[in-house]
Amino acid sequence: MTIIASADGSALGNPGPAGWAWYVDDDCWAAGGWPHATNNQGELTAVLELFRATAHLDDDLHVLCDSQYVINSVTKWMPGWKKKGWRKADGKPVMNREILQELDAALTGRRYRFEWVKGHANHPMNEAADERARAVSEAFQNHTPIPTGPGWTRGGAAAVAPVPGLRSPAASAPLAPPSAPSQPDLFDFDELSGELDELTPESAGWHEITLTLSPEEHARLIGRAHDHGLNAEEFLRSLI
Repeated sequence: MTIIASADGSALGNPGPAGWAWYVDDDCWAAGGWPHATNNQGELTAVLELFRATAHLDDDLHVLCDSQYVINSVTKWMPGWKKKGWRKADGKPVMNREILQELDAALTGRRYRFEWVKGHANHPMNEAADERARAVSEAFQNHTPIPTGPGWTRGGAAAVAPVPGLRSPAASAPLAPPSAPSQPDLFDFDELSGELDELTPESAGWHEITLTLSPEEHARLIGRAHDHGLNAEEFLRSLI
């Protein structure tokens, strides 16, 4: 089976309030964003989140994308950048390195192909992704709730696992003052108290915890981390 999905990004001001979105149909899509990021960061993140949302599946992925930058980064430039230590031919650092590294990891072992579609040319799926990415940008601009979408609704819940130690795309960009509406806590630490009480001195070394997040939860985590100037791992550690 082949999954056909579109991915798009948006930034008002570029950089400015920004959003990303992937779209399969009206019942299967997701979106997120940041108070301050670039259009390219939105475009890359849309593709990254699409691969994350479908990581639990063994289907081919056909990605419709109107960004030549994204397509060329994935299909042409990335191997050379990696060989040069994530530097371009002129020796300068590759822009958006952190998200490109996360995307490189997400592509490993996947069967996929990209198809370029002209943006703003009435392509139904591209228009749907564009509208949702822009809606997130406008929500950050207007301080209104972020329309994150239903997420992946085909074949079970998606397992989303951010790559440890890598900064999210807008983490190095200057952030606008926190503007997103208050949201429920990501975790209830009271539920973890029983597990923590069971730790013995012999088991009190390093512990690895794996979290499975929905696309909405992941977007909320990244947004909160950005608000604190941290990456996702640093933000989670700060909660302990």
